[in-house]
Amino acid sequence: MKVVLLGTAAGGGVPQWNCACGPCAKVRAGALPARTQDCLAVSGNGEDWWLLNASPDIRAQITATPLLDPGPGPRDTPVRGVLFTDAEVDHTLGLLTLRGAVGLRVHAPATVLHALGDARAVLDKYAEWTWRQVEPEQTFALAGGLEVTAFPVSGKRPRYAGESPVAGHWVMAYRVFDPATGGIVLYAPCLAGWPLGFDDLVAEADVVLLDGTFYAPSEMGSATGRTGGQSAMGHLPITHTLPELRRHPGVRRIYTHLNNTNPVLDPDSDEHAKLREAGVEVLPDGAVLDV
Repeated sequence: MKVVLLGTAAGGGVPQWNCACGPCAKVRAGALPARTQDCLAVSGNGEDWWLLNASPDIRAQITATPLLDPGPGPRDTPVRGVLFTDAEVDHTLGLLTLRGAVGLRVHAPATVLHALGDARAVLDKYAEWTWRQVEPEQTFALAGGLEVTAFPVSGKRPRYAGESPVAGHWVMAYRVFDPATGGIVLYAPCLAGWPLGFDDLVAEADVVLLDGTFYAPSEMGSATGRTGGQSAMGHLPITHTLPELRRHPGVRRIYTHLNNTNPVLDPDSDEHAKLREAGVEVLPDGAVLDV
């Protein structure tokens, strides 16, 4: 299985257009690399590719990735579809950019499919897609040989969704299994807590891509001068998850979905040094993993 980290930043990317915090300033000065919003691409055969989330930066992410180049026909694409972990704007807005593709399959929980109702109505005017409901802990196959299982990790709904008549879970983690290699990738970019049984998912994986949005509980307020709001965003900080990850030294552990305020963006920071000491990684956009 090949895995491409198309984007590794939280909503807004790094630098965020309206932020002058420390990491954003360093990126603008050329001292740190820029990062686009979190999105993953996976393939079991190198020909059929699936996106996990579709960020607003998806066009730039795809065009920067030779593995996703179009062909052999003039309008053919190796992208077969999208799997959504949640309905947040920074994970779903890229669907509109993909509107010219024919035959895409979109997998998402019932709550997310309902929240995307207006967007689906627009997209249906452009191309015929298949919208498939993801059921918790039920494995389904993807073209190219991969098998996927979704695990509920949070009930945090996006701000725009309001009350939903559809019952179910709002945020999923995905376990992607390659029967050809036995490789397992666990992708959980939005983690509000450490759910019961999540340790077992981490332990069996070869690679874990985990929510690294914030380093500390008060980080965003300290970096921007605006207090409040962070705790309601549904992201467990690294100070809470790093001790959990330390219990799994045999697993490759990578933080993604990094907020622009997060000090681990700077490899010279004390916070990044703590990750290195624990054997946990922060990788750049475009990193390719073989699992």
